[in-house]
Parts: sequence; C-alpha cells; structure tokens
Amino acid sequence: MSEQQAGGIEQARKTAEALEYLTGFGNEHSSEAVPGALPLGRNSPQRAPLGLYAEQLSGSAFTEPRSHNRRSWLYRIHPSAAHPPFTRTDNGNLRTAPFTEVPADPNRLRWNPLPDPAPGTDFLAGLWTLGGNGDAAQRTGMAIHLYAANAPMTDRVFSDSDGELLIVPERGGLLLRTELGLLAARPGEVALIPRGVRFRVELLDPEARGYVCENYGQPFALPDLGPIGANGLAAVRDFRAPVAAYEDAGAEGRPTEVVNKFCGNLWSATYDHSPLDVVAWYGSHVPYVYDLRRFNVLGTISYDHPDPSIFTVLTSPSDTPGLAGVDFVVFAPRWLVGEDTFRPPYFHRNVMSEYMGLIEGAYDAKAEGFVPGGGSLHNMMSAHGPDRETFDRASAAELKPQKIDDGLAFMFETRWPITATAQAASADHLQRAYDDVWQGLERHFRP
Repeated sequence: MSEQQAGGIEQARKTAEALEYLTGFGNEHSSEAVPGALPLGRNSPQRAPLGLYAEQLSGSAFTEPRSHNRRSWLYRIHPSAAHPPFTRTDNGNLRTAPFTEVPADPNRLRWNPLPDPAPGTDFLAGLWTLGGNGDAAQRTGMAIHLYAANAPMTDRVFSDSDGELLIVPERGGLLLRTELGLLAARPGEVALIPRGVRFRVELLDPEARGYVCENYGQPFALPDLGPIGANGLAAVRDFRAPVAAYEDAGAEGRPTEVVNKFCGNLWSATYDHSPLDVVAWYGSHVPYVYDLRRFNVLGTISYDHPDPSIFTVLTSPSDTPGLAGVDFVVFAPRWLVGEDTFRPPYFHRNVMSEYMGLIEGAYDAKAEGFVPGGGSLHNMMSAHGPDRETFDRASAAELKPQKIDDGLAFMFETRWPITATAQAASADHLQRAYDDVWQGLERHFRP
C-alpha cells in the first residue's frame, strides 16, 4: 500500500470517528451545514437562502399515502439539472433484472467469498452480481450483489435509479459520502442508500468486502410488530441519518464523474462540480446506518424454534399483505432455551427464496463450508436445513440454556425465485459439492 493510500485511509478514519448523526427511521429529519441555509415556512421561496437552489427529491409518487411517502427538499450550490448529457459506459460485472442469462435453478447453491480484486478496484468497479428476480424497469423484485474493493472512489460518485441499496459490510469499513451527508458503516452494521441518492465510497481499511441488496420495489420499512406489541426487533431510534455536509469542488475546478444506473445499464457524465453540494436539507428520503448488534432478538421461552420471520430487520412490502418483495433478516447473538426442542433451524421447504450470507463467525445450522463473505441460495421449495454433523450434535445435546454469540449471519428473503447470473452459475468460487453436506443423514426409523 502506498503512502498516499495509507494517508487516505487514515483521513477517512478520522472523519468517520468524528461523525454526528440524526436518529430515527422514517422520521422527518432536517439539517443544515451553514446556519440559515434551510428556509422556514416554505419549501421553495422566490430566492432560496444564501444563493442556494431549492430542489425536491421524490422517492415515491406524490400521491402515495402520507405514511408511505418518501421525499426530501435539498438546498444546494448547483441544481441537479445543470449537467452535460450522460453516455453509456461499461457495466463491468453488474447485472440487472430481468435475469435471463441462465435458467432458474432449483438446486441448492453455495459460493465461497469473491476472489481478491485487482489493485485499484473501487466499490463501484468491485460490484459483482450474483442474481435476483423481477424487473427493474417495472420497479419490482431485487438483485443480490457482492463487492470487493481496495481503493476509494476518487472524483466520482454513483447513484442508482433502479432501486435502493442495502450495503452489508463483511470485511473492512466504509465511509459513505452522500448528498445528504456522511455515514460510516463497519462490519456488523448496514447502510441503506435510497433510490437516486448520489454517493461516493471511501475505505476505512486497506480492503473492503461485503454484500448488497438492490431493492427495486417499495422502499424498505420496519415490519409491523402485531402481537409482539410496541417494542422489539429493530428500534426506530437506532437508525442513524447523516447531518448536512457539502462539497464545493467546483470552486477548485475539479471535475467529477457521475455514474448513474438506469434500467440496468451504467451511464456516465463528467460534471464541472461535485454533486454532493447540498448545504441543507429536510425530509424522509434519507440514508441510514444501523448496528445489527442492537437488534432486539425475540424467541421461544418454552418450546420449538420460531420461524425466521421473527428476525426481520427491514421489509419491502408488496401488494399482498404479509408477502414481502424482500425481507432483510439477521441472526444476531441470542439465547436458546427451548425445552425438548431441536434448536438449530429446522429442515424446511419454503415458498419464499432465501439467500444467506455470513458476516462473522459461524452459522449454527452449518458446521463448515459456510464462511464469512460466502453465501448460499435456497430457492423456493428447495429442501434445506442443518447438515449431518449439526443434526447429530443438536439431537444429542444437553438442553441447558445456550448463548449463540460467535456468529452474525443474515438473509435476503424474497417472494420470487432468484435466478443466478451466468457469471455466478459458472464461477470458480461456486461450491460444486454443496449437496454433500446432507449426505450421511441416516435412517433412524424404528417401527
């Protein structure tokens, strides 16, 4: 690593350590980097304060119900409309729904982590699509990406018109410079970047690796709690939003490449200023970071293993109540106390499709082969569950209270089958012998 890279990482760390946040998921936040930049009493005065431009960023249709409406008012140095034409640029390893390169596969699939990237690979260049479903142009479905990076995004920013991005770091922290301010996301935390919000990714460590869920559908929301009551799972106040912070690179004459993902393709334009120039803002269409270790895990205190829906952090609702376009589920540290209960996740066939990743440690349903940075795909109605070693051990275990605190796993669960990309279906890091983990499950039937 060069002295320049080391200096950039050190500066990013200092910036991340000094960050302040607003709190509360779905709140109507407001923030200004310069006092008096945020107008009061109206959204678009005849002359915005400090010579700024007023601009609304809508993440939902104007007429959606108030409780679902996502929009923010931005007060910026340059209007977003002031840019040259966008032109097509290379998509790299990024793919978008509909996924039609290979047939949907009913087999259980599992991958090792992505190989190390070439030197100089930033977050955008390091995105690699595993698969997904739906249709980005119809704003339905989702995609699963992985990323591996060893360089910051320098003088370029990214925005996704196709969907919001849930970023799950597994190795190395990220400093996310967004239009609305800065977020730091380290392994064990997740960052949510709304549709259309521009951002740049810098690194807090020499290498970064992780997962991304691109949600084409309804924006992620906290799940209803129903009979659970008013508290539990992810708390509203634990989601942190940025405070306003702006760049004025145009005053220095520095060009910035802006890359936009639109209907599956990447488009690029070079601005004569930084688009991260929002001096003040207010609204509900904002980025967040959330610490998964703050998730309030609920579970049985009598018998049986609860369905994994009890571990839902965020959900993207569909037109059918209770049927999610995609759920984000976390298997955080927790106690197991069920009596006369097989405690690991049970054998299962599911109408939903499940992609599972591992952030750290081990997963209690797989003794080996499922490693941090890797992932498994169990499509709808594919039979899955604990491997033979886990089954044998759990069936004979003494059922005393047990703390699961050596792993942090998550799941993207979706209502439609996940079709892999051609690059994922033929990848060298695809585990060809995944089915073997269920071999040796012996017959124990004794009529």
